[in-house]
Amino acid sequence: MRFLFVVAAATLLSACASQAPAPAPAPAKAEAAPAAKKAPQCWNGDVGAFQDAGTKTTLSGVAVECKPTSDGKAAQWMGVNAKH
Repeated sequence: MRFLFVVAAATLLSACASQAPAPAPAPAKAEAAPAAKKAPQCWNGDVGAFQDAGTKTTLSGVAVECKPTSDGKAAQWMGVNAKH
């Protein structure tokens, strides 16, 4: 019985010791590129996705357009004026 325990322990230890070493870490990048500035978008709940500024659509039966706010950091849905 003792012999089986010794053989099992030796097998386990040799299996763990024979694994390959961990790969070396990748070299760090010199500088990360600056993130591109995203254009303002509006959330369209009917479609379930964001839409870019300038998009015209109908939300709940109302004609609207995604227009950027005055600071240009965001956008919102604005009603489209009818031209008669």
